[in-house]
Amino acid sequence: MDGFWENTFVETAARYSVAVLCLIVFLALFEIVTKYRNWEEIKKGNFSVAMATGGKIFGIANIFRYSIEHNDTLFESMLWGAFGFFLLLTGYFIFEFLTPTYKIDEEIERDNRAVGFISMVISVGLSYVIGSSIG
Repeated sequence: MDGFWENTFVETAARYSVAVLCLIVFLALFEIVTKYRNWEEIKKGNFSVAMATGGKIFGIANIFRYSIEHNDTLFESMLWGAFGFFLLLTGYFIFEFLTPTYKIDEEIERDNRAVGFISMVISVGLSYVIGSSIG
């Protein structure tokens, strides 16, 4: 059975499956902390929500890319990915805190594309910073 888990195809499928599962869980957590409903707004054509959500998806996937690259076991990759997500989520709250004159969630829900774009870029940018420090 040890040879089965050492097969590159099996290992890739396992890491992919864990990353996709974590992505779904982490997006659900983002859905809880935002005031708008991501998928309902995207269905309505809200481009700002689509950019912000796309940035979150890219950010989470990018963190997992670094996590997989720098860790030997699936469990370690998952732990580092979860820690990276926590930092990404913290960045979201910092962004909200640094803009006291307006609410990020409300602006994105109103389809303020400038705010949606900045939100996307923050998620993507932070994912590179977080990922580069994953051990």
